[in-house]
Amino acid sequence: MTSKGFVRYSALLSCAFFCFAADAAVDKKTAADIDRETAKVSPEMVKVRRRIHMDPRLANREQETANIISGRLISLGLDVKTGIAKSGVVALLRGGQTGATIALRADIDAVPIQELAEVPFKSLNPGIMHAKGNDIHASIVLGTAYVLNELKDRIKGNIKFIFQPAGEGPPPGEEGGAALMIKEGVLDNPPVGAVFGFHVWPENVGQAFISPGPLLANSDSFQITIKGKSSEGSQPQDGVDAIVLASQVVSALQTLVSRAIDPTDPALLTIGKIEGGTKADLIADRVRLEGTVRTLSDANRRKIARLMESAVKGIVQPFGGDYSFSLDEATPAVANHPELSNLMMPTLTEAVGASNLIQIKPQLMADDFALFSQKIPGFYFLLGAKNPRQPSAASLYSPYFNPDERCIGVGIKILCHLLLDCLDQQSRLEKGF
Repeated sequence: MTSKGFVRYSALLSCAFFCFAADAAVDKKTAADIDRETAKVSPEMVKVRRRIHMDPRLANREQETANIISGRLISLGLDVKTGIAKSGVVALLRGGQTGATIALRADIDAVPIQELAEVPFKSLNPGIMHAKGNDIHASIVLGTAYVLNELKDRIKGNIKFIFQPAGEGPPPGEEGGAALMIKEGVLDNPPVGAVFGFHVWPENVGQAFISPGPLLANSDSFQITIKGKSSEGSQPQDGVDAIVLASQVVSALQTLVSRAIDPTDPALLTIGKIEGGTKADLIADRVRLEGTVRTLSDANRRKIARLMESAVKGIVQPFGGDYSFSLDEATPAVANHPELSNLMMPTLTEAVGASNLIQIKPQLMADDFALFSQKIPGFYFLLGAKNPRQPSAASLYSPYFNPDERCIGVGIKILCHLLLDCLDQQSRLEKGF
């Protein structure tokens, strides 16, 4: 089914939720087979995860990671394409029965953080680690391909496994990530009708987390250059101090969020990088600020951009300075497609147990999975990855981040249930049930 076809069935999807809710989960035999195959493959996927973890690669440079993944997918007999969006991998599993095509996505890039966790499979690449769990994501999606390949006679359609580079965004001056994968046709040939994604979360293994509205935030990056005038530090009257102006801009922007934005509609503004000045006794003529804005609503997204530039202009120009301001709307919010979510929630509940499916508030992290789900219906959840015996776990992007590898088996099981049931539901709709 094409994405247009999926949308065309939207009214039926809502009806299907009520009609099929009682038997939304896969049948008992298939569920038992999923459990058996997951138990069989999980130890090997842990090994794959550790290998990827030891050799982390940054955005658009994940070729070695791609080689590990593609080699195993080829060994399964899947239709595998490499070099997608520079270092991405896409594999197509054709089911034993005709039907729609759906997709499952994992991001595979690492981040520029020096690992401090003392584990035997510690990163061997200085200053780079898998601090947000993409090694886990890749292993879970690869394991899902292994399990479903064993059950392909029961698959009513096709499944694309998308291993996406540059989830953190491409390096400056390069294209990459979900945007480039879409541009290069990853949702075509055959056309994909729905896409699934997930992210590990520092809560208990065995739990899954969902939100009825936006789950993850809009993410925008900004650059501000404060332009002053250089002079000798002993003669500040002859210059325009860009550092002083920049410090006022930083304070004003923080106040902007806390005083100009409705606190019941969360937003966040972070300045993560400041560069300026050349010498201790010289007035700086230029300072560059870089940061991110996270919002849940499009209204706040637009409002904050306007207020930011107004604040910078109002601070800089009265003192004889100037500025440049740019804001890149990089990633939209992740929100589950309503009808697809209605169909999949009973399956997710069955897979983890009602007590382990937890509704949470929207989080201000971001994921360019949203670019896929802007094109076609998407379903996304957070997967617990903390040892339940530990009172707390290191957060995402921490140099001590060390997820409990038992989440790999849990993730494989959940995704097998979701993908099989989604295709089964679509098969029913297409047959007019």
